[in-house]
Amino acid sequence: MVPPSKRFRRTVVASGLANPWEITWGPDGQLWVTERSGKRITRVNPETGERKTAITIDEVSAPGGQDGLLGLALHPDLLKGKGRDFVYVFYTYDDKAKGPDPNVKDPTSPFRFLYGKLVRLTYDARTASLGAPLVLLSGLPAGNDHVAGRLKMGPDGKLYLTLGDQGHNQLGNFCLPIESQRLPSAEEVRRQDWAAYVGKTLRINPDGSIPADNPRLNGVVSHVFTYGHRNTQGIDFAPSGVLYASEHGPKTDDEVNILIAGGNYGWPHVAGFKDNKAYEYARWAEASIPCSELTFSDLAIHPSVPREPESAYTKPFINPLVTMFTVPTGYNFENPVCGGIHYICWPTVAPSSIEYYESGPQGIPGWDKVLLVPTLKRGSLYVVPLDATGKKLGGPIARYFRSENRYRDTAVHPNRKTIFIATDARGLVEARGGGVARRMQDPGAILAFTYEGEGAEPEPQLTSSAGDGEPAPSPPPAAVAGPPPQFTLAQAAEGKKAYNTHCAVCHGSTLSNGTMGTPLAGPYFQKTWRGRTVAALLERSLKTMPPAAPGSLPRSLYADIVAYILQMNGYQPGSQPLPAEADQLQRMMLR
Repeated sequence: MVPPSKRFRRTVVASGLANPWEITWGPDGQLWVTERSGKRITRVNPETGERKTAITIDEVSAPGGQDGLLGLALHPDLLKGKGRDFVYVFYTYDDKAKGPDPNVKDPTSPFRFLYGKLVRLTYDARTASLGAPLVLLSGLPAGNDHVAGRLKMGPDGKLYLTLGDQGHNQLGNFCLPIESQRLPSAEEVRRQDWAAYVGKTLRINPDGSIPADNPRLNGVVSHVFTYGHRNTQGIDFAPSGVLYASEHGPKTDDEVNILIAGGNYGWPHVAGFKDNKAYEYARWAEASIPCSELTFSDLAIHPSVPREPESAYTKPFINPLVTMFTVPTGYNFENPVCGGIHYICWPTVAPSSIEYYESGPQGIPGWDKVLLVPTLKRGSLYVVPLDATGKKLGGPIARYFRSENRYRDTAVHPNRKTIFIATDARGLVEARGGGVARRMQDPGAILAFTYEGEGAEPEPQLTSSAGDGEPAPSPPPAAVAGPPPQFTLAQAAEGKKAYNTHCAVCHGSTLSNGTMGTPLAGPYFQKTWRGRTVAALLERSLKTMPPAAPGSLPRSLYADIVAYILQMNGYQPGSQPLPAEADQLQRMMLR
């Protein structure tokens, strides 16, 4: 990787958006934006930042951090007077008529009836609004993790949609097998049962039907275009028709791929290249001890869990164009710099999208054919150069626009000199000075980076703050007064059930092995909360969980979850339950 060599002017176009997920330059000179948790499609003036809501889709359900209103694609004839002013969107919704997801056993889970839907909307230029929804596909797999959901219209007039592996075989879902290699049967297609579409890229006719020229896989033609994916959150076409994709890896080997019809991309047997480096496929669901009795860890795999090196996989699969980044076996995945939030220091960068860019005669010099890859963990834009064919890496990768933001998606101005980037409203990211930042620099924003010349200027250093969007907690008092927490064993058991339903996908099955939330057990938790009141912990939980709807659970359930967190941090249960009211918790101290 090489340092940046170009100079850009940075401006904030808009802020205060509810997790902008997709940004697309429209034929009206506006940025079309999906707000994941805001449930609306917004048109943003790139010059003034003025926002106009084109539609709010009340049906959207966003109970977690990877669901809600996601992908958006504009029909190429939009606003051309041809009667095809269509906009396509993918979102998650609740479908009780379809029945519960068989993988979600907890009847209280907000994900029990969560599915995905692909819808066509029609734009009315007179009212600047979207309406006339037409459902193209419904009942698509969705869940609490790895939903993917990137949507594009190809030069062939087909819709391309990515679906993730639902985060199976890890964290709160570690007892569920990965099905990225399972292909749909003819009977499933006949019944319109799309369960096998997890970990796939789909190719769809504009009316939702299956293209007759889709690949025949295991003798069946379905919507499946490629398979063997983990969490593909980025796809984009070059003018030549080459389809590029970015995909999240596990602890190592984020991927940039070229998608080819019928291609198998190896997951979960292979991450990145088949090099036996720092990844083994552990099949937790097949453990000789019941999986429910095990504690998940991707660093110390339990001996009862079958595991295999990448070299054990002998079926044909397609190698990535490049990985970001591969490390050798034995790499230290528990870097103390990250203070217990280990995944921020992993070599993966969390690529959230991808965009093909050609400079042309007026664009950014030297970026003749490159891929723009925004990232979540690294708060940066990676520029991946391509060779003349567009099918091979053309040189070293460069890193631009370092920040304490989670970059979600990009759009390019027609002048080819300005790159727009959308940011998440909250989350965790690599701090500029090393370690972890928990307060976003530009939460829920659209930023513009305009090329000004060659020779990169020094990037300003930022001072990180702690607290997931709140000021860092005050230092604990020298002497801790007040009684210790009180809770019952039964209450902690109820809290464990609620935690697994609502929290494990972000904070991990052990409270300290998550990849989207801070550790709630161990040294990090103790350093953060020692000397503070249980009331403060409960109120913090109310303000931040679940991520899409803080405070939406009954207070008694928050108290149960806090009881479980306390138990997992070594506090002993007693005869009295933990109260749900903060005023009763003010004297209880965390020691």
